[in-house]
Amino acid sequence: MCVLLVILLLIGLGVFWIEARHRLRPASPLKLRQLDWSVAIKGHDLELEGWIEITNPHARMEVMVPELQVKPVLIGSSDLSDVMVRTRITPHHPDEDTRADGYWPAYIVKGHKSTRIEVSVSLSGLTDAAVADRVDTVWMDVHWTNYGPFGRLNRRQGVVVPLRRPAVRQPSEAEFRSGENCKVLPLKTHLLGPLDSTIEVLRDYAGELVQPGDILTIGETPVAVIQGRYTHPSMVEPSWIARLLCRVFHPTSSLATACGLQTLIDQVGPTRVLLAWSIGLALKMIGFKGWFYRLAGDQARLIDDITGTTPPYDQTIVLGPEDPVRLCQDAADTLGVGVAIVDVNDLGRVKVLASSSGCDEALLHRALRPNPAGNANERTPLVLVRPA
Repeated sequence: MCVLLVILLLIGLGVFWIEARHRLRPASPLKLRQLDWSVAIKGHDLELEGWIEITNPHARMEVMVPELQVKPVLIGSSDLSDVMVRTRITPHHPDEDTRADGYWPAYIVKGHKSTRIEVSVSLSGLTDAAVADRVDTVWMDVHWTNYGPFGRLNRRQGVVVPLRRPAVRQPSEAEFRSGENCKVLPLKTHLLGPLDSTIEVLRDYAGELVQPGDILTIGETPVAVIQGRYTHPSMVEPSWIARLLCRVFHPTSSLATACGLQTLIDQVGPTRVLLAWSIGLALKMIGFKGWFYRLAGDQARLIDDITGTTPPYDQTIVLGPEDPVRLCQDAADTLGVGVAIVDVNDLGRVKVLASSSGCDEALLHRALRPNPAGNANERTPLVLVRPA
């Protein structure tokens, strides 16, 4: 009995130590978001202007930002090697004069304060071909450093700025595909990101097409990236737990890398992951599979590691969407038709992550099993499902 108590005590102390180390890892309170990007065509060139906002929600901690750079990455359908990119940042700190030389002076963001930075990007080509016809998206990749009681952290955060948007289909132009007692219509959109709103995207691209009885679906990854639920692996610091446990997962799993598994640990905590891993492994050895994912929570199945999504998100780790049921219901109330968030692949696997009330999920499984949205770079995250 005493031996059992000692073992339980040691396990309890180990769990406490793991949780304490997890919660006391270096972290910066600063939040960065990009907003208000505009695009102007000037002859054959493009001019982009936007703002970056940095906020400090902490009451007392002061955090320094000694470095900040914006590195635009061009995305298009042709050779862009001749396109010249000029970037200029202009700090607009509330308590300092604005500099006109583009230099970033080390700045202190005090508790409950914020600051803004103006960003200007010029794209010009060396040929007569218009840049606007060749570049359809710019990935604004912000590299910045936080310096404070937690040490020195290098952070990286990007957002897509669409330069062109596909034409919205009119009802007379809709070419539905026939399915099993249903019809489906994949809808092309621009490359989505945090500058968008999920409901606005659904309304803009499908609002003229929907009819009573339809169900409008959107992929779970596009919803997640609109919510900003992605991060660059360089911002993930794998613990020894992640480095050890990730080796057991199948090589194709998004949890088979230390950063992928650490992302899950950051969401649900190391204790839950350890328990799910231990119980899941024990049950798997006697023939019961899939219990790790049941015990670790929904995010364990939804996390996409790098290469798992369309560029430029293929360079990031993407989580599952937040509060998907409420989002579906809000969208359904706005559009007047059923709305569902789905996860579909080209192997015929269909998972309805969430849906508005009254959605026929059996119909969705039949309609989406052939994966009409595609699994490559089609940029058709919306699929309109109509009963035949």
